[in-house]
Amino acid sequence: MNHSPASAKNTKRPTNLVQTIERVDQLLTILSKSIQGMHLGELAAKVGLPKGTTHRLVSSLAYFGYIQQDLSDRKYKLGFKLVNLGELVLDQIDLRSVAHAHLLQLSQKAAEIAHLVVLDNDEALYIDKIQTAREGLHMSSRMGYRAPLHCTAVGKVLLAHQVPAEIERIIQARGLPRHTAHTITDVARFISHLERVKKSGYALDDEEHSIGIRCVAAPIYNKNGEVVAAVSVSAPAVRASLDLARHTLKPLVTSTAQTISSDLGYDPDRR
Repeated sequence: MNHSPASAKNTKRPTNLVQTIERVDQLLTILSKSIQGMHLGELAAKVGLPKGTTHRLVSSLAYFGYIQQDLSDRKYKLGFKLVNLGELVLDQIDLRSVAHAHLLQLSQKAAEIAHLVVLDNDEALYIDKIQTAREGLHMSSRMGYRAPLHCTAVGKVLLAHQVPAEIERIIQARGLPRHTAHTITDVARFISHLERVKKSGYALDDEEHSIGIRCVAAPIYNKNGEVVAAVSVSAPAVRASLDLARHTLKPLVTSTAQTISSDLGYDPDRR
């Protein structure tokens, strides 16, 4: 039986492919689709090999922890070694390199500036920016730029997903200084605002940091369900009305955030 390895979808089949490796891939792929596990005979039939050959392969895989056998029903299942390796792969993924292509697409679709931002030292730290060629918006943001949390869309997204004690600590440490007439400076109102941000899955900066600029941001989750960054689109207020920000830019931003989160290993069904 011919099985194409899942990890080689975009890789040309080598002329010197090792047959044993191919068979191992087949076995692991088959077991990955069987939650209840499979008996040796079932595995042999699925992979199209004699039971003796299949037994040698699964015994070796079990020895190294890639699969395991349930002694109660003698069925083989995937082993925890794969979980550990998967964790290592996900840990090695660099956030910026994963997000950059999606950030570029977001900027192109919105025809506006897109940002990738993380929380650092109680501030919003900009780690990537896609500048649009469209005229009408000049922002001081750049890689390494820092902005307050309470009056930026990205900052509010990052802050909203902290535990209450951390939110209170940051507010006490940084305060809620006014940047424009639209900045929320009342603590009770701001905390209530953050609750809505967390519940809705996005934040809006309605000229709260800079007059003439509106931003929409959404959270990016890692494999553990933790918010590790925020993605945003910024546009001139004269071009991005509140209605456009909420109904056009928001879906683009939240969709991009979900895609990046997925690439980082996030699965909302496992939360």
